[in-house]
Amino acid sequence: MTSDNTSRAPHPYVGMWVTADGHIRQELLPDGRYDEARGTRRSAYTGRYTVTGDHIDYVDDTGFTATGDVRDGVLYHEHLVLYREGDERIRADGRRSRD
Repeated sequence: MTSDNTSRAPHPYVGMWVTADGHIRQELLPDGRYDEARGTRRSAYTGRYTVTGDHIDYVDDTGFTATGDVRDGVLYHEHLVLYREGDERIRADGRRSRD
């Protein structure tokens, strides 16, 4: 009897995404859940997400739905623009640097 115990690498979008000012932080977890913090409010929104290509569908734990798209390494989530935590395009003072 054989079993496949190999673990798959997490999706490339898994990890922390933040707005340029750092106020909103959205973590995409490897288990298909997300946790979004706003300011000092941790876990302001939590729920699940699915990825199809570069498109993300969100369903929060209250049933609210939202969408996002990743283009050129930037996550456009409804009216938000989020960057990978540590992205060099974000300046230390929270403003987006000019490319």
